Order: sequence, then C-alpha cells, then structure tokens
Amino acid sequence: MNVFITGVTGFVGGELLVNLSKRKEVDKIFCLIRATDEPKATVRLQHVFDIHNDFFDKSKVFPVLGDLFDEHLTTSLINNKELKDIDVIIHSAANTSFSKIYDKLVEQTNLGGLEKILLWAKQLTNLSTFYYIGTATICGEDIKNRTIFEDESPNLNARHFVKYTYTKMHGELMLHKHLPEEKILIARPSIIMGDSRPILPRSPVILWALATLNHLRLVPVNKDSKLDIIPVDYAAKAITSLLFSKRNHRVYHISSGEASATTPYKVLKAIEPYFNSRPDFHFVERSMLQQMKFWSKSSLKPDSELHSHPEFIKYWEHEFESAGMLRIIFAGLEPYLSFIELGQVFDNSRLMQDSDVGPSIPADIYITDEINFIEDIDVFEGAKDP
Repeated sequence: MNVFITGVTGFVGGELLVNLSKRKEVDKIFCLIRATDEPKATVRLQHVFDIHNDFFDKSKVFPVLGDLFDEHLTTSLINNKELKDIDVIIHSAANTSFSKIYDKLVEQTNLGGLEKILLWAKQLTNLSTFYYIGTATICGEDIKNRTIFEDESPNLNARHFVKYTYTKMHGELMLHKHLPEEKILIARPSIIMGDSRPILPRSPVILWALATLNHLRLVPVNKDSKLDIIPVDYAAKAITSLLFSKRNHRVYHISSGEASATTPYKVLKAIEPYFNSRPDFHFVERSMLQQMKFWSKSSLKPDSELHSHPEFIKYWEHEFESAGMLRIIFAGLEPYLSFIELGQVFDNSRLMQDSDVGPSIPADIYITDEINFIEDIDVFEGAKDP
C-alpha cells in the first residue's frame, strides 16, 4: 500500500504518520510538507518523529513539497511521477482555529485546500480510499444533551458556533461531488484533548481551555454537561485501525461514546489537588461570563451577582497582570464554553464493531498525566489564537 497524507506536522496527523510508518502493510508514505526545499521538508518530518523518539525510516517516509494555498498544487501533484501509484490518500490537514478573525483562512484551508487534493485524487487510477479526517461536531449547535449518530450529519440546516465545524461539514459534502461513494472513508473524531501517555502532547489544542479554566477557577458552565473527549493517541490508533479493518460503513465517529464520556466537574476536580494554592473550583451559571467580562472592563454594576464571589475577584487581581489580559482570555474561551454546554456525546458503536481499539480512557482519568504540560501552557498567548 502506498499512502499520501496531509497535515503530518499537525496534532492528529503527526500521530497518524508515526502509526502508519510502523505498519508492514504500508510500503511508502508520501507526506505533503510546506517548505522551500526538500532538505528543509525532511527536517520538518524528522521533528515529527523526534518529538516522541520514534524511528524515522527515510526509505519509507518521503516529503512532497506542497502548500494547500498554492493555486498550482493540483497540477504539481498530477505531474509528480512518484505519486502515480498512490492507493490511499489521508487528508488530515485542517485549520482548527475558533477565532473569527481567521474565518477566511479557515475556509481557504479546509475547503480550498481540500478541493485541490480532490482534483488530483480523481486522476489516480489506483486510488482505493480517500480517507477524510473530519469532526463529529459538524452536527452543529442545535442538537443538545443527547447521543448523536453518524447518519444525522451532514445537515445543511445545522447552525455552527465557529467556521471550523462549518467548513468540515461542507468538506464532507465536497467529497461526494468529486469521488464515487466506494472510495470515500470518513473518520469524525470528537473533542481531542492531550495524550493518554505521560509524554509531551504534540499540541496544546483544547488543553489550553482546560489550562485557562484552571487559572480562572470560577467556571461559568454546567458542571454536569456531558463531554465526549478522547486523547490524540487513541484517535490516531482508531483512525489507523479502521483503514486496515473490514468495514461495514463509510462514516465513523472516533469518540468516547456514553461509556467513556466525562463532565467538566470530573475533569476539573481530577486536576484540582495538583494546584492547591489556588481557590477550589466553583461552578456558576453561564450568564456569569458576561459579568466577568464587565468586571474586566471595569464596568460591573454594584448589584451584580459576581460581587458575591469576592475571593475570585481578589484572586484574579493577583493572578493576572491586567484586566485587559482577562478580556482577551474571556473572548478566546467563550466558544469552548459554548461547546461544553451542548452536552453532546457521539455514538461509537460502529467503531467498536468494526475495529479492534476498544473504548477510550475517560478524560478525567488520563488528564492527571498531563499536569506538567497544563501548567506550562501560556493561557494569554493561547487566547490570541484559540
């Protein structure tokens, strides 16, 4: 099997590349890398393997210079003779930013970049599988507090908090415009946070939100809202397993499901003992976030409920350099709080039946192995590009 994969320098893509490189069924792996020349691309690939001390087999893993923003990318891939025998394409690359200031960039990456890859894929005579790494959250914001099944998405009537989930939904629709059904395979991971192994995660994605709540301590969210969270190593293992399994479906949730779902209360209480110099976590209504914003702008009214929590106000004044810092943090955190409040759990029956991975470890159990990494996250810097 010859594989072409995008997004290998990213959170999920890096783990996928390492997993695939260890599979005997895979002969060659070609990785789309943004670089000015091949030596620099090779250095970037080397880093993917070095981060967890994995072996970089240069006789099996090869860089392919390319950029999803390059209008000539499709032509470049078509003209690359080394790629003519590709059997499987794994499209893992995506811009996952929740910030509205990056909406155009998110759309250009997640839809414009995908279409360039698809236009090339259509020309491959040996292509058996186009594997699209999407997201379970394409279901949108209207479904709340229940288990969601694969066949409920994509739904064009779904509303979305952020451009990212909107583009991933339309990405799935784009697949069907360009490729026959039998060549499409879609994995929809749920919320991916950290790594279940006690090692440095490839990315602080989602961990930033946890680190931020760990600093705030006053948490404006439903403490019992169900959270479908999985670690990145589990996500990559499940995605890889499905590629080599006898599959009965074209779309799979890669998720915790009901069995391994967690809650904000469980996750935050799991890390609380490791930071006992801070106030205990206290959960309040979501509406309190607006008062927290007003306080950061020095415009909180005297009769506001937030004044009944003076210990947190005093703590923030000590913990953060300025109220302006908190304003940025609140803005970055808000989309994450919105997702938490949805209470969505994604059914993983298909994954359990058609793969050998088994259930994931609940986030409130593995998260304690991430304590050192959570503490090292710069929440202010992360808030600038959530």
